[in-house]
Amino acid sequence: MTWSIVAHDPATGAFAVAVTTCNFAVGASCPHVRAGVGAVSTQSFTNRYLGPAVLDGMARGLPPAAAIEGALAGDDGRHLRQIHAVDRFGRSAAFTGANCVEWAGEHSSAGFSVAGNMLAGPAVLHDTVAAFAAHGDHPLPERLVLALEAGEAAGGDRRGRQSAAMKMVTTEDFPDLDIRVDDHPVPLEELTRLLAIWRRDRAPFLDRQPRKTNPAGHVDMEAIEVAWKAAGLDLRFRR
Repeated sequence: MTWSIVAHDPATGAFAVAVTTCNFAVGASCPHVRAGVGAVSTQSFTNRYLGPAVLDGMARGLPPAAAIEGALAGDDGRHLRQIHAVDRFGRSAAFTGANCVEWAGEHSSAGFSVAGNMLAGPAVLHDTVAAFAAHGDHPLPERLVLALEAGEAAGGDRRGRQSAAMKMVTTEDFPDLDIRVDDHPVPLEELTRLLAIWRRDRAPFLDRQPRKTNPAGHVDMEAIEVAWKAAGLDLRFRR
């Protein structure tokens, strides 16, 4: 009941998942990312335990195909599951259960994978893959949105539209980007709007937040107050 992209950008070390569906709050269940390890999307009668299990397997050094196989081994509902993943070496793999609702399928390439089920037809997958490959000059988040938009134009989810999400991690134990559209008549348009706000208001300041290389983050009160004043804000720290 979903289609998604999992991707790795070797230039930045980023792992990301972008997903959309005609179901409520897809971002709460399908995308899973882990810094230095990989990205996973688990969908089609989603089993949320599969995402962390695949990431754990890849963290131990298993290639994505073996990590997916191991995660599914104990799942009696694997015939209804769809799951795909990419790791830090750019290896990708996907699994589509024998009983997933048509149209269902996947395409795995170096550095990314696209998979979907309950789609209008194979053109959704084909056009998503083609758009992702054609926009390699774009930053990863924008590239992912362009790819999903191409799949939507080819028919998307055969039931309609409702939610979308994107999650991206680079060096930290938490995502640099985590945006969700839980319920919207045109979720990809809304996801694009939220991405633009993230790009303007959050992305430029990520290096000021507490990070592994700077556990306290940017805490110079005077410098922060100068920035507030420049933004027209009448704010000061207590002293």
